[in-house]
Amino acid sequence: MKGKNEQRAGLLYGIGAYGMWGLVPLFWPLLEPSGAVEILAHRMVWSLGVVGIALLFLRRWAWIGELVRQPRRLGLIAIAATVISVNWGLYIWSVNNGHVVEASLGYFINPLVTIAMGVLLLGERLRPAQWTAVATGFAAVLVLAIGYGQPPWVSLVLAFSFATYGLVKKKVNMGGLESLAAETAVLFLPALGFLLWLGTSGEATFLAGGAGHGALLAATGLVTAVPLVCFGAAAIRVPLSVLGLLQYLAPVFQFALGVLYFHEAMPPERWAGFALVWVALMLLTWDALRTARHTRAETLRLAVRAAQAAAPIATDSASAPDREAPVIK
Repeated sequence: MKGKNEQRAGLLYGIGAYGMWGLVPLFWPLLEPSGAVEILAHRMVWSLGVVGIALLFLRRWAWIGELVRQPRRLGLIAIAATVISVNWGLYIWSVNNGHVVEASLGYFINPLVTIAMGVLLLGERLRPAQWTAVATGFAAVLVLAIGYGQPPWVSLVLAFSFATYGLVKKKVNMGGLESLAAETAVLFLPALGFLLWLGTSGEATFLAGGAGHGALLAATGLVTAVPLVCFGAAAIRVPLSVLGLLQYLAPVFQFALGVLYFHEAMPPERWAGFALVWVALMLLTWDALRTARHTRAETLRLAVRAAQAAAPIATDSASAPDREAPVIK
């Protein structure tokens, strides 16, 4: 019963995390007239504050001493911080400039880009279904490029930057809160310096927009940290295959908001491109579920064989006379 409750809680945490990430396009327009770079700087500064309080509450500080003694990991964290700042900044800009649908496409094709990077950079081998999915995704990008008259740069930069971020995070191998704390710490001083420069030049909107606007900018720390905490709670409670399916919630919500709420145009060629991407994702999902099911069945089969092999030994041991026992005459 406890295991089922934990999985149910993990599923709710996962839906909450990806749901918040999917609905965040509703938040960024509230921060106007702040520009994307100013919002990003506030996000970095306030996120460090929120995550620092969380780590203080949880008393998770031991990793800092270990990290500062590992220059290679520090370098990887700096790369991760730079890449995610590009991703966050472009995403904020795209939402506030009428490109929500194009941004959602970036997160739809991100799994395909991640797979392609695994082949090109890590030498991973793909199964036939994965090759088909990647080829379908490439065809989708071509269709969209023809429709736009140019490649969908916003989507591609978002997809490649987030895939690169995931690759670096895999090598860093840190927890979610710790990783976010380290990444925002790397960018804290540049972000704070930029905000102070805006203030001295009279271009800052933090106070000029009133107390409510300042509070919204400060809330970017919560908007960043809370979904990550929920994601971390989900990751330890549900299988990765479930998380892999839940990840599509965010771009689905973003796409729906772009079409239904922000009323962005969806000409036929854009529908065609998105349809090809969705076909590719369905192929990936089907292949992942099939592979996971096959792996579980194989694990169970090996466990049964091991138990059967051990059974005769146990039987012989139980039936053999105890040589050390005294013989009663």
